[in-house]
Amino acid sequence: MNYRVWYSTESFADYLIDNTVLKSKSIVKRKMYESDANNAKNFHTLPDHIKKILYLDAPDLIVELDTEPIFSIEVSTEAGTGHNAFQRFSRLAASVENNVPAFYIYPEAAIITRHDSEPKWDKINPLVFKALDDIMTIYRIPALLYYFPSDFKKYSNAKDSPNILSKGLLFDKNRNYAGSPDSKNVEMDLMFQAINEIIDVVEKSGVINARDKFLSKRIISARKSFMQNEFSSKGGNENMSPLTATIKIDTSYLLNFLSKHENSSYQIGELLRSRKETIIYKVDATFRGDPYPGALAAIDYLLCREGTTFEERKYNLVMAWGLLTIDEKNNSLILESEKSTINDFISAVQASESKNLLTKNYNDIANSEIPRYYMQVRYGSMFSKVKHIRVFSYFADAILFPDGSLWRDA
Repeated sequence: MNYRVWYSTESFADYLIDNTVLKSKSIVKRKMYESDANNAKNFHTLPDHIKKILYLDAPDLIVELDTEPIFSIEVSTEAGTGHNAFQRFSRLAASVENNVPAFYIYPEAAIITRHDSEPKWDKINPLVFKALDDIMTIYRIPALLYYFPSDFKKYSNAKDSPNILSKGLLFDKNRNYAGSPDSKNVEMDLMFQAINEIIDVVEKSGVINARDKFLSKRIISARKSFMQNEFSSKGGNENMSPLTATIKIDTSYLLNFLSKHENSSYQIGELLRSRKETIIYKVDATFRGDPYPGALAAIDYLLCREGTTFEERKYNLVMAWGLLTIDEKNNSLILESEKSTINDFISAVQASESKNLLTKNYNDIANSEIPRYYMQVRYGSMFSKVKHIRVFSYFADAILFPDGSLWRDA
């Protein structure tokens, strides 16, 4: 059995290998490249089964056995208030949607220090546990969060934390694992145990058959129960960000808003019309990426999704960039903004298209770029677009701006 560990940071790959049963396996480490957009020279060299997990965003690490990915890991040291805990959610979704278990290492709390106030613990938004539980319910694949070790439990007053300069977080003392969580902490030990369990199951049953067995394993089902309890005990509810930035409307209001794009030869297609109600994620901000792509993905699973594809939604999922008002008089929407326009989206797409090789003649393509050209023939510019454009267009049934909109017909 041959394992490959695909990594963004090699020190974290070594950390994982040395703290799990992988240390006794036949291991090859390989550098992972996020996308064609940010690494045109190397991304096309990744195997196709790895590219498929990276179609939305890249996790920090992917482990595969005999060319079958068996789990991924995402690590964050960010404070988890509001949208922040969901910033990496699309990476987790991309893994689980490909039937690959995902591990998320995230602080229970991190210290925030500002000039005009005393240091304080910024606590995780517990709604992230509900989002992960919902994605597990749909795919029957583990999506587990483990706390990045910190002083939070021991020093309730942030200014007493001996690790205040590192936001109260506890890093591994081994310099070879720079930036990695303290491996001696109970949270990391539990994660290592879960990883070892997954490795044991795939070796005994094979990767495909193992997928139906993961959630029944005690170490994994216990973590799932722990996460459900954390959501409840930390006061989790649906009146929390990012759900507070959503509104449910009758789909007729959306269709009336989009009707200005219809004429005698074109009408909005059946997909939007097939759902009686629509969830709108309101973003009154300058058009950009993080934290909005991950939040949009989480909203899908928290409010809309009933099956494994976007077609299996109870409600349409729409993004509205600007200040949204419900126009009850005309059964429509009013959207205003001085921050974002449709041209912001179009410009981001156009900038990405500068990396597209498909318009070139064969003689104009360097030999080193031919495999990349061939990749783009198959996938188009899918991997060449920046992350937030990929995620927005993947999850949103429509994206609304004051001066233009984009939508799916089917």
